[in-house]
Amino acid sequence: MLTVRSEIGPYQARGRPGRAASKWSGVFLEAQLSPFHYVNLNMSIAENRRQFASDNNSGICPEVLEAVRKFNLGHVVAYGSDEITAKAEQYFREIFETDCVTYFVFNGTAANSLAIGSFCSSHHSVLCHRFSHVESDECNAPGFLNQGLRIVPVEGANGRIDPSNLQEILRGGRLVHASQPRVLSLTNSTELGTLYRPDAIAELAEIAKKNYLAVHVDGARFANGAAAAHCTPAELTWKVGVDVLVFGGTKNGLAFGEAVVFFDKNAAADFLYRMKQSGQLASKMRFLAAQWIGLLSDGKWLRYAQHSNAMAERLSSQLSQIETIKILFPREANAVFTKIPDPVVARMYERGWRFYTDVGPGGGARLMCSWDTTEEDVDSFVKDLLASR
Repeated sequence: MLTVRSEIGPYQARGRPGRAASKWSGVFLEAQLSPFHYVNLNMSIAENRRQFASDNNSGICPEVLEAVRKFNLGHVVAYGSDEITAKAEQYFREIFETDCVTYFVFNGTAANSLAIGSFCSSHHSVLCHRFSHVESDECNAPGFLNQGLRIVPVEGANGRIDPSNLQEILRGGRLVHASQPRVLSLTNSTELGTLYRPDAIAELAEIAKKNYLAVHVDGARFANGAAAAHCTPAELTWKVGVDVLVFGGTKNGLAFGEAVVFFDKNAAADFLYRMKQSGQLASKMRFLAAQWIGLLSDGKWLRYAQHSNAMAERLSSQLSQIETIKILFPREANAVFTKIPDPVVARMYERGWRFYTDVGPGGGARLMCSWDTTEEDVDSFVKDLLASR
């Protein structure tokens, strides 16, 4: 039995061995709508259909595939000391309009954990939103890779940290008797599909800096955030006080790989050692770097993000016209959170659709659009939903 798991918080689905198969033609062994649902490995109905379950489920964009093919010639020096990796690093300096330092790792959990740890000692803590990936979806990897580090959740509406709540936590320190806050971690776009705009980041960063905290941004969907904010990457990061950004690629057309971009170059001094110790220093680094060259050249990273955001807007707009459907959070990037009646969800599963339910506050369905989502995908989903009422 395949395990299906939500990417937010404790809302997980785990297979239960020994349960009998349902009558759903081998597609689902069982659909228990809240919070568990299960799928069979034989997903014949929905095998090749583009879905709304996760932007992680999408394929590789053609530019990335072509770049990997292009740079797959001959022998190249390993571990990132090659011209291909240097070229990718230069793309980041150009995009962010500053002399930043960039490293390429395999995945976002490691990227966040190592980036945060670059500022921390064992007696420190990282402050992040209750529904951030760092808090609820990384199995305390920041504490594992940085022994002793504590994660402290901060509340705020719609997935964004409220400045007053941040100030309240910072006022409650107990000196040597408690973990000392060292990093403020923001997620942009957030795990609830909302956005921190530059002025909001600047306000939180100012509070952080006054209390000697570094500012980290989990940008698994940074491209979607930048596209939605209608500003430059620089205006969304270092110009408003961000010290390090995890720039996500996997959700925007890469096969795998995230970039850790340091604007505080001093904090990056030992990062290669952290990568090596944690198994994140790729020997064939050129193939991580090559993907970024394919995505960043000619602005494809931004256009793909603009497209997935537009598809989410199309989906949200159509769903908002259906009386029995409730939109739970503002649609600001490529995610739509909606409350769909359980019987309707069950019928959508029968029709072969895949999406997570009971996600985040309000226990709604999370519908993710991807770089390759089409208008026809959106319209077909809504048509089937209307027929499932």
